[in-house]
Amino acid sequence: MTHILILFFATFSAAFMATVPPGLLNMNAAKISVEKGKLNGIIFSLGVSSTIIVQAYIAVFISKFLYRNPEVIDALLKIAIAIFAIFAVYFFLMAKRNKGQKIKEVNVSKKNSFLKGVLLASLNLLTIPYYSGLNAMWNEAGWIKFEAKDITTFVIAAGAGTFSVLYLYTFYFDKLETKTNRFSKNSNYILSALMVLLLVITLMRILYR
Repeated sequence: MTHILILFFATFSAAFMATVPPGLLNMNAAKISVEKGKLNGIIFSLGVSSTIIVQAYIAVFISKFLYRNPEVIDALLKIAIAIFAIFAVYFFLMAKRNKGQKIKEVNVSKKNSFLKGVLLASLNLLTIPYYSGLNAMWNEAGWIKFEAKDITTFVIAAGAGTFSVLYLYTFYFDKLETKTNRFSKNSNYILSALMVLLLVITLMRILYR
């Protein structure tokens, strides 16, 4: 039982810390919260967390394969560069198109917010290698085994850690809605800049492996 608690809090903390820095998912959670209401932000966060759980589950079973075949990780990083570049251009064009326009309240269904969360989380190709690495480290430390209860604890903790950060982003930025619309107007520029930053970081990881 003790190793289950250690496994949960270690994985929860790793997921929490990985999600805290401003990025595609948490900034979108904040943006949706400001523009469409905090409920839609929470629904988006649930979509993201559900996908993280699936990705963490997959990572458990391919961690050994990834570490025995480093070229697979290289391929994933190269694909990630292309995706970050596409999103950087997309958000920049969206920002240019919306520049000077008054931010309007947009009504969207909860289902759409959930699916957007699922889609954006699915496009983050670095998640599976990240959780594969965690799984390998926890395995070496003796905190996780390939048993149902350990795997369940690992994936639930990954989802919970991610959701907790997105929840904080949702409620923190939601408070800005009654004070200013500056975040809503500039959010696409922020997201575009973050995509460029992620692209550079990923490129550096490939060049200096």
